[in-house]
Amino acid sequence: MKNLFSFLPLLALLAACGPKPSTDFTVTVTNDLTFDREEMIEVPISEVAKKVQLIDEEQYIILDAEGNQVAYQITHDDNLLFPVTVKANDKAVYTVAVGEPIEVETLVYGRHYPERVDDIAWENDRTAYRAYGPALQAKGERAFGYDAWVKRVPGLVVEQRYANELNPDTQAEIARLRKERKHDEANELYHSVSYHVDHGNGLDCYKVGPTLGCGTAALLDGDAIVYPYCWREYEILENGPLRFTVRLTYNPFVMGKDSVVETRTISLSKGSQLNKTVVSYQGLQKTTPVATGLVIHPENPTAYMLEGEKGYIAYADLTDNVNNDNGIIYVGAVMPEKVTEAKAAMFSDKEAKERGASGHVLAVSNYKPGTEYTYYWGSGWSKYGFDTMADWATYLDRYAQSVRNPLKVVY
Repeated sequence: MKNLFSFLPLLALLAACGPKPSTDFTVTVTNDLTFDREEMIEVPISEVAKKVQLIDEEQYIILDAEGNQVAYQITHDDNLLFPVTVKANDKAVYTVAVGEPIEVETLVYGRHYPERVDDIAWENDRTAYRAYGPALQAKGERAFGYDAWVKRVPGLVVEQRYANELNPDTQAEIARLRKERKHDEANELYHSVSYHVDHGNGLDCYKVGPTLGCGTAALLDGDAIVYPYCWREYEILENGPLRFTVRLTYNPFVMGKDSVVETRTISLSKGSQLNKTVVSYQGLQKTTPVATGLVIHPENPTAYMLEGEKGYIAYADLTDNVNNDNGIIYVGAVMPEKVTEAKAAMFSDKEAKERGASGHVLAVSNYKPGTEYTYYWGSGWSKYGFDTMADWATYLDRYAQSVRNPLKVVY
């Protein structure tokens, strides 16, 4: 899938009236940490337009210090988004000028899948995720948290996985074979198209159920989690080539005497294992604990890390079939602000049976009414870049350091 940067309506509005000379716009990015960083930065288009004045159908290009073009995206809130690479304790300089942008392969994409009970699913070159929608809730299926889909190729795979799994002709043939009691043939056909089987690019083998899954945030009522259900409304704000962003609004729920509406804005950028998520609770009247959770499954009940002071929690999930060579899904969450507590909260025997899980790894913070709670969550896979839990912990540790010490951007 290709995406040629053609943001002419927006850029035309920013262009000054009449022909004027263009001036290069220089961006200096400084990394104060002791490791190299590859991240996305944003620069307001309004600032760029003051110096780089476009005429007619001209467009921007971005160049690194060696003169190589760098891909970019115009965000929904009118920023110039582009990737930077900065060595440890060093700086890098990028230049915005007038030119013909390179053609860029889109490796970040997502959409609403009404054909699969209203999933919202999205992916980048590293991993994939989904959030469950109202059609699933209407069926009575209890799936509260985020789902993680593992992949081991950089190209887009989610669209094809859904197409194969939900093909009506294939489904009809499977149903016919089962009706005729040809179960072996039906199973063989099902497994040939199912996204629960690895056909060479990864699969869906993470179990969510009535839990917080892979990093969902939820308010706490005492020690009890107030589980969110499925989203009510969605709006896709941007869709590649470098970042996907969706805003999800949830049904009102009662918290004490308050009627509360939760809104989440979820962003996934190219190259990142983690989603940035900004949560707000409209109608909440008092400061309330909010917990970011990772489900703990009974197959690996103690394989978690509680690094609250460092800003992250982690868990090694053995997948929904430990005997199927699915590898290990490493899940985690990163908090930019100091957490009040990081803990493993285990279920009672009764609740464990009801939820099909042992408990959660939780990072607890305080949510103040009228503010936003920002954190990061996501996953890595032992078959795509993370051989051990130590590798995953290193990634999360550096991610936490990075969000707590943002790159310095001067222009």
